[in-house]
Amino acid sequence: MFHAVVGAQYGDEGKGKMVDYFAVNADVVVRYQGGGNAGHTIVNEHGKFALHLVPSGIFNPETFCILGTGVVIHPAHLVRELRQLEDRGISTKRLIVSERAHLVLPYHVWQDAYEEEKRSRKVGTTLQGIGPAYQDKVGRYGIQIGEMIHLDSFRTRLEAAWAAKIERMPALADYGSFESMWAELVDAREVLLPHIADTLPFLMEAEQSQKHILLEGQLGIMRDLDWGVYPYVTSSSPITGGVFAGAGIPATAISRVTGITKAYTTAVGEGPFPTQLDNEIGQFLQDKGEEFGATTGRARKCGWLDLPALRMGAWLNGYTELALMKLDVLAGLEKIGVCVAYRRNGHTYSMPMPAYQLEDAEPIYEFYEGFSEDISNCRVYEELPKTARQFIEALEADLQIPIRYISVGPNRDQTIIRNEVVSLGK
Repeated sequence: MFHAVVGAQYGDEGKGKMVDYFAVNADVVVRYQGGGNAGHTIVNEHGKFALHLVPSGIFNPETFCILGTGVVIHPAHLVRELRQLEDRGISTKRLIVSERAHLVLPYHVWQDAYEEEKRSRKVGTTLQGIGPAYQDKVGRYGIQIGEMIHLDSFRTRLEAAWAAKIERMPALADYGSFESMWAELVDAREVLLPHIADTLPFLMEAEQSQKHILLEGQLGIMRDLDWGVYPYVTSSSPITGGVFAGAGIPATAISRVTGITKAYTTAVGEGPFPTQLDNEIGQFLQDKGEEFGATTGRARKCGWLDLPALRMGAWLNGYTELALMKLDVLAGLEKIGVCVAYRRNGHTYSMPMPAYQLEDAEPIYEFYEGFSEDISNCRVYEELPKTARQFIEALEADLQIPIRYISVGPNRDQTIIRNEVVSLGK
């Protein structure tokens, strides 16, 4: 069975916690897109971890973890993450890296900084080199990680790619030298070689053996290259449609899609964010939710839940269920706001428009009665305050998607599972 876990907002929804939760019963976890600008925070019996490239299933000793073809990989950064895990007693022997995944090279990081500095209107890139690596992949200047296996031909390819890069962007020569870059890559190569393989036969065999295969993305629908707030987006497709190419599975394979959403909305970086709260409530959500990026440490902008984004994701991602994260953060608020639509130039929109229209859109809110109780120890749905349950059931009624999981804290066991959902009116 193929089970996709996808972000329903701007990223940072809590996918890492839920993948860690689901991975206990998974045979394989596949990361299908993105790069080291991901920040999946995991809290389990091993401690607290911030993963950037390694799939969140790495903590299950029986689970194979795959970095798929759609991922872009900075070799030195991956090596550092593997060593950090090993130093804390987490085995990384079951990590497999697709030989077709593209490299994020040092000059991509240099290019990222150079291009962001030159922009008159910043995109808000994490400066990890992700965008330039995908540029080169699409422009057919990229290098796949499998090419590292044969050292001589790898150097020849890298020399040619570096020469072409400098010809197009001479200023990058001031950022670093080829030889320093080469030394870094050779060191990383020795660690990564045992992990590089053709992942297609492995996934085909796993599917034929009826294994449970979990598919993990990075960021969320509002940062999707095609459907997000372009140009303030990532350089790949985190929606379900990106799974098939990025992981290497047929379009008919996925039977379960879990959308991950917070009980409110957060965003890091630039671009329109209609429900942002520049007031004491926004500060309350940021402080209580500890809303700081796991990769960059940047403070996340906070606002009320954005139902139009969830509706668009319900269609594009095909959610079979939702996980509602950080409900506990709302405790203490007298009223809980939900954006139910946008208004612009006298028109009402039930789904997000392109960024150039969303920038001056006005959110239309509905408010629900809040709750004051500490719910972090709740483990059964009926233990939640009545007003919290009314809020959840109102979301279900609008989206017509069951909210199966409710997170009331960062730990794996702070997760309520709802086996019976009767509020959809079906």
